[in-house]
Amino acid sequence: MPIRVLIADDHTIFREGLAVLLQAVPDIAVVGEASTGSQAVEQAAALGPDVILMDVMMPDLNGIEATRQIMESDPSIRIVMLTMLEEDESLLAAMRAGARGYILKGADKADLLGAIEAAAEGKAVFGPLMADRLTAFFRESDPLTGRTGPVPFPDLTDREREVLDLIARGENNQAIADRLNISGKTVSNHISNIFNKLEVVDRAGAIIKAREAGLGVR
Repeated sequence: MPIRVLIADDHTIFREGLAVLLQAVPDIAVVGEASTGSQAVEQAAALGPDVILMDVMMPDLNGIEATRQIMESDPSIRIVMLTMLEEDESLLAAMRAGARGYILKGADKADLLGAIEAAAEGKAVFGPLMADRLTAFFRESDPLTGRTGPVPFPDLTDREREVLDLIARGENNQAIADRLNISGKTVSNHISNIFNKLEVVDRAGAIIKAREAGLGVR
């Protein structure tokens, strides 16, 4: 099955050129294009792509907020930011929103295709410069545990770590949904992602790992 890709970018020439490039790759199918953040959210819900290539700066709803909304609705979608912005703030905001990667628009074709394939497999994708900046970030204090040093489970999104923290406190799915003001289905999707990323098969295994890392103890 080809990797189903949605392209979200407000620059028509770049977006259409990228679509032509990707359509020529046998293992990739471009299922849609969006020129605004709102369109990206709508098309993500309607098309259910495997991977979204998301620009950061777009009209009506920026790529960071669009990513956050998409992740709330369907955490199984992998989003890779494809942007000209190299600022730490944009990179970290994208990761907090749930993006699986951050690639600069100057990347060559091989790097871009590799990023799409890696994201589809659930891997995080960053260029060398972005990886160095993330390493520095993950050594800051963790807001959930209050510890300094590497943040536990950096592969989880902020929301997934919140859910894991509540699981470790013994909360059930409905209580988590009420606490975070999200649907029960979204909680279930987050939990499925958490189990996959932590490589555990059930809630008990997730709780053990979470508590060992300092979550769920406050």
